[in-house]
Amino acid sequence: MILFGIDLGGTKIEILALDESGRERLRKRVATPAGDYAATVAAITALVHDAERELGETGSVGIATPGAVSRLTGRIKNANSTCLNGQPLVDDLQRVLQREIRIENDANCFALSEATDGAAAGAAVVFGVILGTGVGGGIVVHGRTLVGANAIAGEWGHNPLPWPADDERPGNACYCGRAGCIETWLSGPGLAQNFFQLDGRRLDAAAIAQAAAGGDARAEVAMAAYEERLAKSLASVINLLDPDVIVLGGGLSNLARLYRNVPLRWGRYLFSDAVVTQLVPPRYGDASGARGAAWLWNYHAG
Repeated sequence: MILFGIDLGGTKIEILALDESGRERLRKRVATPAGDYAATVAAITALVHDAERELGETGSVGIATPGAVSRLTGRIKNANSTCLNGQPLVDDLQRVLQREIRIENDANCFALSEATDGAAAGAAVVFGVILGTGVGGGIVVHGRTLVGANAIAGEWGHNPLPWPADDERPGNACYCGRAGCIETWLSGPGLAQNFFQLDGRRLDAAAIAQAAAGGDARAEVAMAAYEERLAKSLASVINLLDPDVIVLGGGLSNLARLYRNVPLRWGRYLFSDAVVTQLVPPRYGDASGARGAAWLWNYHAG
């Protein structure tokens, strides 16, 4: 049986086909039609049909999407790709693909991928973190994604920054309508905005990290502040969830210094005499969203 996983991102839609052993059979991506829901549904449909023609097999379909499916309406909510919000994505795709599909938040799919056969394989409790254009989180407990009663389990990005310093209050405005959300501090655009406020230069997150590595003092201040905020934010998760492994994903997960420096900082915020939680990079990187979506047909959510 072929397991198709689709990662519906803000800039690209990727399809990946796995066999039941986890071997990758196919991977393709197309640009996401910006702000166009109908075109997004059409693009997903075309990817599935094209993949099935190429492989000569039909398969199950799982989808990793920003936001979540509302328990109340069955429609998408909380997506930072706002054209999806309020739309019956599950119903529309099941109608055009003529089969049942499974859909979960992209961070849940990322966490499931890494907990199944990735960087956190074998761990009992895994927290998967997305640090990219937004900030999300997914939880896997004993091989099952934890969705929650309101389908928001793991959505730490819209909690306020914990233990804020005086100069971190009230924080920058967030698209959710509040200010000072973790996402406004720890996303790539958040790091860039905070550096601009500190220095006046417009650099993206990768360029800031590169400048810090090259001895730029202001960039190093920005990176150290970012690491402290990440440490505080993850400490609040550890105090509540106590995961065995935290896996970082998204563009900022490529910053190797985070894995050294953040665990050195989070101890002062933890209610424990010792910390054994591991902070690790992903095994599958950008492919984890699609892989986790494919695995939705083997591992049911709770």
